[in-house]
Amino acid sequence: MPSRIIQRSRLMFRSTAVRLSALYILLFAICAAFLVFYVTALSEKTLVQQTRQTIQEEVEDIQRAYNRGGVNLLLRIMERRARQPGANLYVIAGPNGELLAGNVASVQPGVLDRQGWTDMPFVYEPYAEVGGPRKHLAIANVLQFENGLRVMVGRDLGDPSRFRYIVRQALMVALAIMGLGALIIWFGIGRNALKRIDRMSAASQKIMAGDLSQRLPVGRSGDEFDRLSSSLNAMLGRIEKLNEGLRQVSDNIAHDLKTPLTRLRNKAADALGEDREEVRKAALEGIIGESDQLIRTFNALLMISRVEAGSIAAEMSSVDLSAVSADSAELYEPVAEEAGISLVTEIEPGIAVNGNRELIGQAIFNLLDNAIKYAGEGSDRPVIKVKLFSAAGEVRLAVSDNGPGVPADKRGEVTKRFFRLDASRSKPGTGLGLSLVEAVMELHGGRLELSATDEANSETPGLTVTMVFPVVKA
Repeated sequence: MPSRIIQRSRLMFRSTAVRLSALYILLFAICAAFLVFYVTALSEKTLVQQTRQTIQEEVEDIQRAYNRGGVNLLLRIMERRARQPGANLYVIAGPNGELLAGNVASVQPGVLDRQGWTDMPFVYEPYAEVGGPRKHLAIANVLQFENGLRVMVGRDLGDPSRFRYIVRQALMVALAIMGLGALIIWFGIGRNALKRIDRMSAASQKIMAGDLSQRLPVGRSGDEFDRLSSSLNAMLGRIEKLNEGLRQVSDNIAHDLKTPLTRLRNKAADALGEDREEVRKAALEGIIGESDQLIRTFNALLMISRVEAGSIAAEMSSVDLSAVSADSAELYEPVAEEAGISLVTEIEPGIAVNGNRELIGQAIFNLLDNAIKYAGEGSDRPVIKVKLFSAAGEVRLAVSDNGPGVPADKRGEVTKRFFRLDASRSKPGTGLGLSLVEAVMELHGGRLELSATDEANSETPGLTVTMVFPVVKA
């Protein structure tokens, strides 16, 4: 147990946050100590200045009293003031230095010989009677009269010194308590941060071991750890989705491309062993058709990869979606008529989005191609409708048909690569059309919505695929 505590303490002290906290506490302690000494010294200096001002005012009063009433008035005033509680120091001395009156027991020789301010040691008279004499240091102002009489007014410096000592001691105790509290809080915060990092490291180990479903823990505080975990979790979700798509693509490529490659190989073998020219020519044409289909499949895969990688994001510009939708419908109208399908358009003019014209056009082509492929099934009057409008801060381009539709539980899967409702693969196609459309919408900051065209019709509910674009802000 002690070794574990030591190990965790070492790990904690290796943390950058803990080191910065320790440095902060050290700098705080230095600044606080400097502040304590500065404040106490300044307070003492202020008290001494106030004491000097008080003494100077009292000396001026004594000067005026002497001029008004002579020595007798001076002695009476000095005696009365000397006996008051908390009195200043008063000394009256004769021309020969003999102490005539006052509340000071003794003064160092020579102090009264100099007029003006002086620092002097003295023995305070009240302490001379109880407990013996006690030496003090005072600041005093000496006044000399023409007849040789000398008057000294002073103040014991013990009060400012005691004040400085008390304040300094109180501040030091307060800072010590604050420092101890900061150390305890710092230790608790360090341990908490270390535990959170340990949990993140444990989740990271599982992720590196291959479990991409793991996520970093996110608390409720919303601090930097939670924001970092949320960002990393979003990144992990994206990586998991890409890996799942890659795995699915690999499985589907092995399944979907194996069949056309096998047919391609068989047709080549049949053409090689065929003597009749027209049969060989037909076999070669079939090989070319299968090869074109494979090329289209790989081109679609490359296009989806480019879109998902965002390599076309720099080619964004303002696109007249109304014009692109109308042109696409006009281009597919002959194809629809040939298949016996009515193509109806309701396109609101003047709608523009920020995007890539080529990709948007390709996405509309894919939707129209799918609609033509399935609209004629199970309906006497197959119809495809292209509708473009803006509502609720969005631009919506919907391609609807009245075919068999897609079951509700399969609508989330039809956008996956190579997924096809036709399990037998009897119809032409790659199963990549809606995957490309969804990738294009993600690139444009929009989304793809699938719904039934007519929910009430159970035989031919149809399918409505809606491309939802964000509105271009002016």
